[in-house]
Amino acid sequence: MDDPNEPFENLRPLDVLAIAAHPDDVEQTCGGTLIRMAEQGYRTGVLDLTAGDMGSRGTPEIRIQESRTAAEHLRLAWRQNLRWPDARLENNIGARMTLAGVVRRIRPRTVILPYWEGRHPDHYRAAEIGYEACFLAGLKRLEEDVPPHRPFKIVYSSLYANITPSFVVDVSRQFGRRMTALFSYSSQYGDTQEASDLFPSHTEVEERLAAVARFYGNLIGVRYGEPFVVKEAIQIDDIVSMPVRSI
Repeated sequence: MDDPNEPFENLRPLDVLAIAAHPDDVEQTCGGTLIRMAEQGYRTGVLDLTAGDMGSRGTPEIRIQESRTAAEHLRLAWRQNLRWPDARLENNIGARMTLAGVVRRIRPRTVILPYWEGRHPDHYRAAEIGYEACFLAGLKRLEEDVPPHRPFKIVYSSLYANITPSFVVDVSRQFGRRMTALFSYSSQYGDTQEASDLFPSHTEVEERLAAVARFYGNLIGVRYGEPFVVKEAIQIDDIVSMPVRSI
């Protein structure tokens, strides 16, 4: 993985960037996809907006360290944390401009955002800020000393949204590694008494996420899947070779 302290200007462009509100968000929602893309030779990265400092378990320092361990399991080329205030994300001009500056410097082609609706305000705020920052990053006069860059594709991870996905990625081979990455956050998923009334056990978490992944995998006829939504139409040039059986 690239040095997280390396200046943005010195980084090679990313093929895929996942933007998340908290450490361990991507591990739950799109970690298998990130692993699969890395295995296919793409440079992948994660930008966590907060360090989860309002969480009932762990500390920001511990969670950031755990996220670096998880990054190795996810095969990420790059991961960084902006240390914005947890549970207090705001879609304001400062946040949009800061994130737009990051996008201009790491130049991702595809950006994965959280789904735009959810129980935790930070998640849908991250989606709002992420989308608007990606748009602003393409404005030539936004920051004249850095070339403009606008990602080609934005996809939304919809694992926890009760909606029909636009597409599902087969992560059957990557699912075990994804779970290893998630359980790198031992402060969050270890079986301890701290906040035990709020957190399910390690075994329960594993069973729940496996069940969800099996559900989405079943939609496309594979063992495990991760769902995504896009807002635009998807082009198909060959209807004879389309995957997934209809009947």
